Amino acid sequence: MPREEEAVFLPMSSLEEQITAVEEEIRNTSYNKATQLHIGRLKAKLAVLRLERETRAKGKGGGVGYGVRKSGNATVGLVGYPSVGKSTLLNRLTAAESEIGAYDFTTVSIIPGMLRWGGASIQVLDMPGLVPGAAKGRGRGREVLSVVRSVDLILFLIDPEHSNLRALTNELEGAGVRVNQRPPRIVVTHSDRGGLTISSTVRLSQLGGGVAAQIAREFGFHNGSIVFREDASVDQLIDVLAGNRVYVPALFLVNKSELLTPTERTRLVADLRGFAPLFISARDQIGIDTLIERMGEALRFIRVYVKPPGRPPDLEEPVILRQGDTVEGLLRRLPPELNRTFRAAQVWGKSARFPGQTVGREHPLSDEDIVTVVIARGSARAAG
Repeated sequence: MPREEEAVFLPMSSLEEQITAVEEEIRNTSYNKATQLHIGRLKAKLAVLRLERETRAKGKGGGVGYGVRKSGNATVGLVGYPSVGKSTLLNRLTAAESEIGAYDFTTVSIIPGMLRWGGASIQVLDMPGLVPGAAKGRGRGREVLSVVRSVDLILFLIDPEHSNLRALTNELEGAGVRVNQRPPRIVVTHSDRGGLTISSTVRLSQLGGGVAAQIAREFGFHNGSIVFREDASVDQLIDVLAGNRVYVPALFLVNKSELLTPTERTRLVADLRGFAPLFISARDQIGIDTLIERMGEALRFIRVYVKPPGRPPDLEEPVILRQGDTVEGLLRRLPPELNRTFRAAQVWGKSARFPGQTVGREHPLSDEDIVTVVIARGSARAAG
């Protein structure tokens, strides 16, 4: 292991060679208390090199994604190997007509379709199959991954012949996509002078002893502060300092499940440890209704019904919001004059302590709440 004052690795002619060298050194270094600082620095150096590779690829046009216009209340991306049934699933979920064929790379562009869920419109994207090395650009992988970074939910699709789910998630990890994770509770503040300060509200089990400061310096971060509000890992700190990570929920699907015996299903679940797959058949429409409900739950939709004063609520056309949204979020979806003249809101439903509770803009709403907007006196009307 190199001494702290030595460089982590010698300069090399190729950026890819440098990345490969650091990856190999990480693999060959046993993790223990003595090597904790060294591995932390290596991981930070690797992240910096990968950021440089992304920058160069974009400069050459290699980072440009497919032109997909987002629409609806949310966008879902189908991610899987070639020929696992993504196009068939898209056609089952939506009215799209993605080409279907029993050979690799049938889909060479991204095809959108629209799914209705409880009043919400969900855009579903059928994307070209991912192959190993996609994060490095193989098989137009960078273009596909650039679209994946923008979706609200990922549907990972495998089948009995293409069941290496870990390889797919690893490709997304390499592209800065964090699946079913939340952003770390780490606050980074930059400054022009004054040095670097590290503080924490909890005990740090992996980033003590100068590890956090060394990682920050690998990113060129020498002045400012880092405050930890959780016992974060080395990888989580690197993600925050890199600044280009996205955190996307995902569902894991096993298609063509009609081909599996009960014993094979049990074996596949054991192989997919760490994942909780949903077994479906896009061809035979098995599990599709369950999948649609799981999609709505994963997207954290709530339906809020508008009630104009003196009239019943419109239960046919709810306003689609997300869990945690407030009356303020509802107002942004209503005509602008209601926002300008807002005085209060009356709420019926799960979020109200009693029917017709009067609340303000910061009141969090729940699924199937009914809301009336009360406007200031002198305005033209009160409405929902």
